[in-house]
Amino acid sequence: MIDLRLLRYFVAVTEEGNFHRAAERLHIAQPPLSRAIQQLETDVGSPLLDRTTRPLRLTPVGKLLYSQALQMLARMEDLQTMVRAAATSKRRRLVLGFVASTIYARLPELIREFRKAARDVELVLVESTTLDQIAALKDGRIDIGFGRIRYDDPAVRRIILRDERLIAAFPMDHPLARQTGPVSLKELADEPQILYPRSPRPSYADQVISLFRDHAIEPRIVHEARELQIAIGLVAAEEGMAIVPESVRRARSHDVAYRELAEPATSPIILSHRAGDTSPELELMGEVIARMYQEWGYGVPAGLRASGEA
Repeated sequence: MIDLRLLRYFVAVTEEGNFHRAAERLHIAQPPLSRAIQQLETDVGSPLLDRTTRPLRLTPVGKLLYSQALQMLARMEDLQTMVRAAATSKRRRLVLGFVASTIYARLPELIREFRKAARDVELVLVESTTLDQIAALKDGRIDIGFGRIRYDDPAVRRIILRDERLIAAFPMDHPLARQTGPVSLKELADEPQILYPRSPRPSYADQVISLFRDHAIEPRIVHEARELQIAIGLVAAEEGMAIVPESVRRARSHDVAYRELAEPATSPIILSHRAGDTSPELELMGEVIARMYQEWGYGVPAGLRASGEA
C-alpha cells in the first residue's frame, strides 16, 4: 500500500522539478523530503527520478506513477469533499457521473425532470469516463453513472438504455461533406481520423477502432483528443474527421458537416449503479428515464419500469 503522503510529496517534486522548491511548497525541510522520495522508490521497487538532470526528470516508471498519483489524489479530494458535504447537508443526495457525449443524448432533459420530481434531493453532477465511473460507484463517490462502455463487474449493475447510431463528422469544406446519402467505411479508410477520449482505455475510442477493423480497415489515426468537444473542434479546424454519436449533430452544425454511415454502427448509452442499491432516489431516476423514453419514442429500457407499473 503506497502512502498518500508520499504520493503528494512525489507530485510536488515532479511539478517543481527541484527538491528545494518542492520542500518550500510543502512547508517542510529538504532532507525529510529527499528521504520520503527514497522511501517511495523503495516501496515501488524502481527509481522514479533521474537525479543527473536539471531540472529533475521522471524515469519511465516515474511517469507512470505520476499519472496514476494525480488520479488517486484527485479521487481522494473528491471523496473528502463529498463526505464533508454529506455530513453538513440535511437534504438527501444523489451523485451522478456522466461521459461528455451523453450531454447531447438528452441527459439534461432527464436531469430537469428528476429535479422536478425530487425537489428535496440534492443532485450532484460529475463528468467522468465510464471506467472512472465504475471505480467511483464501488468507492461510493457516485450513485449512478451514464457511460458508453460495456464493462463487467459483479459489484455494478448496468442497464442498456438505448443504442445510439454513429455518424461521420467532416470539416464543412471536405469533399465528402458535399455529397449526400450515407458514406461507407471503405470511403473513410484513407481519411485522417480523430479519436477520443485519449485515456483511460478501453473507451469509446476503442469502439470506433473496432468498427473499422471489423470491416478489415485499419483507421489512419492522426489525433487522439482528450474529450469530445476537442475532437469536434479539431474536425472544424480541418485536422481530420471523426466518428461520433448521432446526437452530437444537435450541438454543433455551423462549421461541421455530418453524414450517416452506410454500415450499421451504434454506441450504447448505459446506466450503471451499485448492485443491490434499492434507494428511493435510484428508483425515481429509473422511473423518470422510463417515462421520458416512452414519450420520446425510444421505448422503456429493459430493467426499468415506468411510474405506476407493477
